[in-house]
Amino acid sequence: MRPVQTIHALMLALAATLGANAGAHAAGKLTVYTYESFTAEWGPGPKVKEAFEKECACTVDFVAVADGVALLNRLKLEGASTKADIVLGLDTNLTFEAARTGLFAPHETDVSAVKIPGGFEDDVFVPYDYGYFAVVYDSEKMKDPPASLKALIEGDPGEKIVIQDPRTSTPGLGLLLWVKSVYGDDAGKAWEKLKGRVLTVTPGWSEAYGLFTKGEAPMVLSYTTSPAYHLIADKSDRYKAASFDEGHYLQVEVAARTVNGAKNPLSAQFLKFMIGTAFQDAIPETNWMYPAAATSAPLNPAFDQLVKPAKTLALAPQQVFENRKNWIDEWLLAMSK
Repeated sequence: MRPVQTIHALMLALAATLGANAGAHAAGKLTVYTYESFTAEWGPGPKVKEAFEKECACTVDFVAVADGVALLNRLKLEGASTKADIVLGLDTNLTFEAARTGLFAPHETDVSAVKIPGGFEDDVFVPYDYGYFAVVYDSEKMKDPPASLKALIEGDPGEKIVIQDPRTSTPGLGLLLWVKSVYGDDAGKAWEKLKGRVLTVTPGWSEAYGLFTKGEAPMVLSYTTSPAYHLIADKSDRYKAASFDEGHYLQVEVAARTVNGAKNPLSAQFLKFMIGTAFQDAIPETNWMYPAAATSAPLNPAFDQLVKPAKTLALAPQQVFENRKNWIDEWLLAMSK
């Protein structure tokens, strides 16, 4: 009988251990799915983790993927079994599709402090920053940067740009929508012209910007706020954002709690924390975007030197959801010719 007794004892011990771990997870751990540049050593993740852990007396576990679209793809793959409590890093171009998965719960957070261009209302998603897509160029290599999307598309194919894949990257999707919002039914033809200027297409923003700063290409798809990093951290105005006549496409980044995460009280606490100053203070000089709510002090004067879009471009989330696949297919066809 000894083996049976031993097995029974081991099963009881295992059950007790699992129960204890499950209780510890519910009471003291928050799992946040996000993108790689958020969790990087230089990104906002480390500061956010430290500040929230002090407030909640808990552990924050970041799980990172390459970029925002990949984030949604992973969540859809995991479905109801996802371990994510919070998903941080989708943007408004993906919120309609994300909501339709049924994997997210209402935020139940007071978002009256949020200030986003054009306003923002959503029962599920909470904004934490925003910015405008832009072509960032190396002023030591380009003396005559494009002053419009048309000039970028029809310019010298010898002056290359690195862009991101709209199937995996929110900036890549942003450029796709930027071109579509300006060119409409002629977007496919615009992509065929631009193809000759594209050095490569990367899965996410980090790879693209890394190639750019290594000198592989004089231009990269990024944000109007990207030069602030170089002004503040590098004390250099070498890298600049080109101001486009047609306007710039707006990106609003958001977070939400999953249905599973809603069972964890830390998820509601985190969303409230996210629009407070401890989180918002970390955004301008680590994520290099504009904060979605008030910071404890004014932004660095370097932000006053940035491109201010004359026109803000944005498509409705539902319109993006209904057309994204067809527009990506149009992009793939043009880029493969």
